[in-house]
Amino acid sequence: MGAHAGPFALDVSVAEGSNLSVLIKTLKGRVASSTRRRVNRQVPLWQRGFHDRAVRHDEDLTSLARYIVANPLRAGLVERISEYPHWDAVWL
Repeated sequence: MGAHAGPFALDVSVAEGSNLSVLIKTLKGRVASSTRRRVNRQVPLWQRGFHDRAVRHDEDLTSLARYIVANPLRAGLVERISEYPHWDAVWL
């Protein structure tokens, strides 16, 4: 995982004329503000930009969910996936 948190799933539909970049920027700003208030200090939280990927088939969603859930294991934060609180997500 290194210096990033890895992918996370966000189920959104962008309305006609809306901008996904603006939505992500707003989301990242709100999460960063909330986190900084909770830890009471400035902490780098997001890297610049984002990569979006449309999930078109249920099989792709299952594969992506498994990849995300395994991130704490790959990062060494847990020894078994079952130690991660979201290991039994509905998509798995």
